[in-house]
Amino acid sequence: QVQLVESGGGLVQAGASLRLSCSASGRTFSNYAMGWFRQVPGKEREFVAAISGGGTSTDYADSVNGRFTISRDNAKSTVYLQMNSLKPEDTAVYYCAAARTNWVRRMGYNYDYWGQGTQVTVSS
Repeated sequence: QVQLVESGGGLVQAGASLRLSCSASGRTFSNYAMGWFRQVPGKEREFVAAISGGGTSTDYADSVNGRFTISRDNAKSTVYLQMNSLKPEDTAVYYCAAARTNWVRRMGYNYDYWGQGTQVTVSS
């Protein structure tokens, strides 16, 4: 079992930056690929970014590529999402997720554990 707790969300203006954190507990963190997803009410959950267990491979949705950076600190069992140049369309609840694989994954069904989410609101 893996427990995930996100933090760092908030209300910011367009163009600002935020860094989300997701702290994991329960299992060997480096054995899990980690992902960030987001969801707006009434819409499907959307892939944002993923990172392999060792941190050497990353993947990003086209909508955030070049603005967001995913990273991890396996010694701290934490994954981060640095979000720069935020846009109003980035407004969503952001979830981190853990997959029992070392490889990056885009699809939500590949992930085994999910956090409770943190709200990010970007005003125009």
